[in-house]
Amino acid sequence: MSSYVKQDEARIERLLLEAFERDTDRSMAHYAMGVLRRSQNRFAEAQIEFEAAIALDRNDALAMIQLGNILRYLGQPEAAIPYVAKAIRLNPRDPNIVSYFCLGCCHVLLGNVDQAIELLRKARAANPRFWIIQLYLAVALGLRGDLDEARLALSESLTLEAEVSSLARMRAYLPFLTHPQHLALADETLDAGLRRAGFPDE
Repeated sequence: MSSYVKQDEARIERLLLEAFERDTDRSMAHYAMGVLRRSQNRFAEAQIEFEAAIALDRNDALAMIQLGNILRYLGQPEAAIPYVAKAIRLNPRDPNIVSYFCLGCCHVLLGNVDQAIELLRKARAANPRFWIIQLYLAVALGLRGDLDEARLALSESLTLEAEVSSLARMRAYLPFLTHPQHLALADETLDAGLRRAGFPDE
């Protein structure tokens, strides 16, 4: 959200490297570096950092959720699910918006439509103004053939984020979804569900 992303990222990296010079065994420092690498779309490095954070703190739910997201971006939804599910178990009273959303996305990519819808509805109940939840719910409903409800969810998504109005614009807006392995899974799931809901390619 910063107007000076590159400068901010460079400063964050300098500060984190200083922290690592003093102590490499801080889970939170590895978590923060993982978030930075994720924001730079350096997913392999982000994965290493989140795995290091979890190795140092087996109850680091935040790192587990982020590792799940990274594995999803890399087109490995099955590998992502256990991490995110454990994060939910560690924080059962948390609204778990991101966790349920991530799990729902994983099940979309795996074609487990009913599970995806249940999880995405939980995420939407926690925050109905998070546009991307509405978008993925439209995908899952479209895949199941509930087209009226899919179109309604898509309309809600477009109301909240008008810029994401086609598959091409979605990929430009969400560059972390363009890893080849993710795209291969998305072709028959994410893209197909959106097309059924009436989302154009361009």
